[in-house]
Amino acid sequence: MAAPDRDAVTLEAGLDALELAHARRPPWWRRQLVPLTARLVAVGAVILAWQLAVALHVMKPAYLLPSPGEVFAVLVDQAQAGHLQEAIFNSLRRGAVGYAFALVFGTVFGILVSRVRLLRIGVGSLLSGLQSLPSVAWVPIGIIWFGLSDATIYFVVVMGAFPSIANGILAALDNIQPLLIRVGRSMGARGVGLYRHVIIPAAMPGYVAGLKQAWSFSWRSLMAAELIAHSQALGLGLGQMLDNGRALSDLALVLLAIFAILVVGVAIDELIFSPLETGIRRRRGLVEGA
Repeated sequence: MAAPDRDAVTLEAGLDALELAHARRPPWWRRQLVPLTARLVAVGAVILAWQLAVALHVMKPAYLLPSPGEVFAVLVDQAQAGHLQEAIFNSLRRGAVGYAFALVFGTVFGILVSRVRLLRIGVGSLLSGLQSLPSVAWVPIGIIWFGLSDATIYFVVVMGAFPSIANGILAALDNIQPLLIRVGRSMGARGVGLYRHVIIPAAMPGYVAGLKQAWSFSWRSLMAAELIAHSQALGLGLGQMLDNGRALSDLALVLLAIFAILVVGVAIDELIFSPLETGIRRRRGLVEGA
């Protein structure tokens, strides 16, 4: 058999193998079961180690390390009183509103910096500096300007999140291959059409990565603001619940607030940003379709 024929046979066999591998993929529920089981095992291991540390009296006196059962009892009490639901709702509401403002402001500002050379020279490095600035530094300014109100918390969240969004879109636009833009222009794409069909799709992975990072910054900024700027008029938030536990020396309440902050942050990532990233990779052929 000639070499070209052998190459064709090898290629055909390889394609058949790929088709068989795709056909033998397990159903979606089984693919979801494996990571879910791994996460449950990890959580169970942490709780087991925690309970073991309590049983061995690693921390003395004993109230310095409440048991998982004690924290669960506080969770039930807070849920029955409606405090836990109120805190989660208020924190999510504030986080969503502040993040929405940061999304608009950061995206527009990032595009302007990427397009205007003088603006990039003037404030390009300042964005990185703002991103590294602790969010708690904005809380005193927000209180002085807006008082103990939701506006203070929104201000802190925006200032904590928008630099990441602006830097994300800036880096995404900078990393677009010039060849893609030249090809788009050669095919007649100009103005809005060039952005819609070439620049935005090419920049989307980096932009989404910036959005994901910005959410983590905004969530941390929100907790910093709620820890300091809280009052009865603002209502209960997770940060305020954390500070209430500190004021009462109730470590079980402190741990409950920490776990709630962690769970909400992970849930937002799993329900919004991870599917968004997976969808982008799937459209680019980097992961298999469902």
